[in-house]
Amino acid sequence: MRKAVWILALLGIGMAAKAQQRFSMDRVRLGFKLDPAISILNPQDAGANRTGTRLGLSYGLMVDFLLNDEGNYAFATGLQISMGGSTLKYDAGKGLDRFKTNPTEYVMKLQHIEIPASIKLKTTAYNGIAFWGQFGTYLGFPIRGRANVTSLDQRYEKENILSSISKINAGLLLGAGIEYPLGERLTALIGLGYQNGFVDVTRNSRWDDGKVNLNGFALRLGMYF
Repeated sequence: MRKAVWILALLGIGMAAKAQQRFSMDRVRLGFKLDPAISILNPQDAGANRTGTRLGLSYGLMVDFLLNDEGNYAFATGLQISMGGSTLKYDAGKGLDRFKTNPTEYVMKLQHIEIPASIKLKTTAYNGIAFWGQFGTYLGFPIRGRANVTSLDQRYEKENILSSISKINAGLLLGAGIEYPLGERLTALIGLGYQNGFVDVTRNSRWDDGKVNLNGFALRLGMYF
């Protein structure tokens, strides 16, 4: 699956590069999105357990490079800020060195800059409504990491854990929804999105917790100009 995602992303980039000489502003769509989301840190080894998810938010720029005159195919990318995290409970001997002595709970709050890269397909509009779907990948880079830590009866607020988070995140990106025109130039977008991280978000040498993926479900709300 991972190889298929990367192959698809590379094919999309190649198609976009091949067609770039034909692009004009009429074949580039710019928009902005605001996605309420549910963020899930998913431990896969013993000694670390998720005890709560986190409501998050993703917002940023959408850019679609149309690959045909009808606009049914596009290479979709952009730039976005994604905020998420989860609550993880670690057994004694696991987690950050400072708190390893006792079982400890971490309420993690993470922020990433993300660059999506996907192929987007859209139907011909019927009564103004068009359906779309996308499949691809994304790269993420952490810019902020905080945790409220509870160890026995001690509580530590807003501990900086950025240096203990992996320097890059990547994974599968899926989405589907509808578009609806609001005027001559404005088009509204609504849909659902899913991201499945492939990378161990918590650096194992710091946390001794095996692999922890960052996944998320989002309500996609956007506007093309």
